[in-house]
Amino acid sequence: VLSSPSGAGKTTLSRKLLAADPGVELSVSVTTRAPRANEVDGRDYHFIDRTRFSEMVDNNQFLEWATVFGNLYGTPRAPVEAAMAQGRDILFDIDWQGTQQLREKARGDMASIFVLPPTIPELERRLRLRAQDMEHVIQERMAKAGEELSHWPEYDYVIINDDIESAFAQVRAILAVERLK
Repeated sequence: VLSSPSGAGKTTLSRKLLAADPGVELSVSVTTRAPRANEVDGRDYHFIDRTRFSEMVDNNQFLEWATVFGNLYGTPRAPVEAAMAQGRDILFDIDWQGTQQLREKARGDMASIFVLPPTIPELERRLRLRAQDMEHVIQERMAKAGEELSHWPEYDYVIINDDIESAFAQVRAILAVERLK
């Protein structure tokens, strides 16, 4: 599991890991939010409406799910269980709420990494630099960042992403250690 507040670098680290390690498969989350301009349905998220999401909750089709910034996000159970049955490592790019739920279900079979920004001003700079969100969304993300950051002690590993290549090397080292267990 990779978690962080928006803008700390978890998605960049996830993409780098997926490109570098064919033994890792991304768990593609389901969400009710609208896709961003560069996102592709089925690759970045499965975009569905709230009615379908509720049906999936009622049918126990999620390993975890949560409400984040007014939108629903969840990890579909079937593809994760199928990949694990084939002996593949599954990468989860999820928040602290989802990590807590996964930990309850996969206690001995999961490693969690929290990605911290080097500073709060740097986190805000990164959010603005990526130019994906309107100003009010950036402000909401910054307001929520404090709460998200407070959960770092719940994770197995913590990485401070002050340099993406160094942070990536740390993620790879953690994966190597976890595989040796």
